[in-house]
Amino acid sequence: MTGAFTLGNRSVRRLGYGAMQLVGPNALGPPRDRNAALAVLREAVARGVNHIDTSDFYGPHVANELICEALHPYAEDLVIVTKIGARRGDNGSWLPAFSREELIQAVHDNLRNLVLDALEVVNFRAMSGDHGSAEGSLEAPLTVLAELRQQGLIRSIGLSNVTPAQVEEGRRICEIVCVQNHYNLAHRADDALIDSLARDGVAYVPFFPLGGFAPLRSSTLSDVARSLEATPIQVALAWLLRRAPNILLIPGTSSIAHLAENLSAAELDLTDEILSKLNGIALGVGSPA
Repeated sequence: MTGAFTLGNRSVRRLGYGAMQLVGPNALGPPRDRNAALAVLREAVARGVNHIDTSDFYGPHVANELICEALHPYAEDLVIVTKIGARRGDNGSWLPAFSREELIQAVHDNLRNLVLDALEVVNFRAMSGDHGSAEGSLEAPLTVLAELRQQGLIRSIGLSNVTPAQVEEGRRICEIVCVQNHYNLAHRADDALIDSLARDGVAYVPFFPLGGFAPLRSSTLSDVARSLEATPIQVALAWLLRRAPNILLIPGTSSIAHLAENLSAAELDLTDEILSKLNGIALGVGSPA
């Protein structure tokens, strides 16, 4: 059911792995169990994952250091995607980091900590001080990334946490190979954007597949999961895989058991009847759990 999709210059399996949960709470500091974190990364690759999403502001630096320790030298088919555009405050806050100097430094930090000569895909993450989307032009930061791509430090450029208008603007400035936004069964503001990108062969990478900071609670989702002898997160991931062929998933976990659970979502068979029930969640059909 999953298959593969083109991400920049590479082909990746549609079920990947997100490294954010490898580090400490709020993506800050080291993991509780470093050996367990390394084991999860190795198990993901052993199970066929060849798309890992990360950032040097996870930790900061911790996630990339773990990836390097666990997997370097990297398998030829492994695609590591990182993101820049933020930094961590002394109190662990998430702060915008959009200046030319900050963006260049972030690329070099990722290169150093991942031990790479070039980054396969770099997502520019647009964000405001409250962790939400930042409106406004992306011309300045994307011009910097385009220059770094010309220098051979970046192979492809993506966008994260952006509006459809920003995607349109970004694609006029440089080639955009992926868009990474908040999207799931209940949060479907990007439906039209996903379909538009699919027609153009551009990947869409949803984050918060089960709600994120405000977890999705739905009796419909729970009932479907029970009927399939699956978990709600498995059903949510399976729905995303069915939603559009350009959707790439990056569920994260610090547990090998949960990793196996997430990857097995690809085996779920969602009938048309089940899909209809799940689609009703975004329309408010049914009752909350």
